[in-house]
Amino acid sequence: MAEFIRYTIEDRVAVLVIDRPPVNALNEQALVELGTALDELNANPDVKAIVITGGGQLAFAAGADIGLFGKIIKEQDFATGKAFLELGQSTFNKIEASNKPVIAAINGICLGGGLELAMACHLRICGDRVRLGQPEINLGIIPGWGGTQRLPRIVGPAKATELILTGDQITAQQAMQLRLVNMVVPGGEVMRQAKGLAAKFANKSAVSTTAALTSIRAGLDACLPDGLAAEREQLTKVVASEDAREGITAFLEKRDAKFQDK
Repeated sequence: MAEFIRYTIEDRVAVLVIDRPPVNALNEQALVELGTALDELNANPDVKAIVITGGGQLAFAAGADIGLFGKIIKEQDFATGKAFLELGQSTFNKIEASNKPVIAAINGICLGGGLELAMACHLRICGDRVRLGQPEINLGIIPGWGGTQRLPRIVGPAKATELILTGDQITAQQAMQLRLVNMVVPGGEVMRQAKGLAAKFANKSAVSTTAALTSIRAGLDACLPDGLAAEREQLTKVVASEDAREGITAFLEKRDAKFQDK
């Protein structure tokens, strides 16, 4: 049984909770459990969207377990350090590669590895009093779970460079202005809004949702012609699906579509 990661499933929406008090810092076991939970949810046909949030009222995730880094440095055990970095990157890559929409419900502290986790999700709903940042530079290190790569892609290289090199924290409102988060809501509304958005996704065809996510990912790191080719490929597959036939027929008949994810 998992110790730090738990999830529930209701109405085709999975809510995955990081529960490692007091601030949900991510250690090796938490990352392994997170990866295992993601594998289970992605393989479950009854799940069509995933919400990731932090347990308790204080933090989404305060980052990597700095105590482990201290032990690594003290013992000069850099092989363990490299393995920890690779585990974090591979786990977050799994989130980004999910064919089901993953929403970060940022309900508290979101720093370092916590922000890197949130950025690996497809969308981010943020409480209005949350502070976010990549403070690793203040410890004499740099982000290692995707911060130097995903942050520039989301907010642009100049602002990302500023945030990474200063280690400054920003408010939820500033994050919204930078388009780092999709929505800022009162703290008590974070989960309701995230689950509401997930429910909206869950009502769509899993076939077209998967195709859309695949096409978006393909285009992010490709030139426009290659991205367009990926889009054509995905749409060609989707058009042949039963859900596409149902969706278009329902539109023409002026009724709600009843998708079967086929």
